[in-house]
Amino acid sequence: MSGVQEGDQSVSLDLLKQKMANFAKERDWDQFHSPRNLLLALVGEVGELSEIFQWKGEVPKGLPGWKEEEKVHLGEELSDVLLYLVRLSDICGIDLGKAALRKVDLNAIKYPASKKYINNNKGFAESTD
Repeated sequence: MSGVQEGDQSVSLDLLKQKMANFAKERDWDQFHSPRNLLLALVGEVGELSEIFQWKGEVPKGLPGWKEEEKVHLGEELSDVLLYLVRLSDICGIDLGKAALRKVDLNAIKYPASKKYINNNKGFAESTD
């Protein structure tokens, strides 16, 4: 599997989908990649991602104070989650990119920019301003 070199502009979901499909086919893993199995693997990876943040409290944007190896590890776990999600969507016949764009549009209707939201320490609430 050839890698994308650092400095390449962007990586598409279609490229990831194809790479994951080829990776699984080359190893004869399609037999194991049922929606259920992929979902359970995805949940396991989300758990591993959660462990990274488990005892850190609130973490500011940009991860100031994190060691480089911690950021690399975070990138690996985020990638595991993304790759299983892409593979699961492919196996289920869902165009993840189109589904995500549709969801953004639906959220824009549900949460219009004209309304302001505040963090009231119990979650987010609509502002009364």
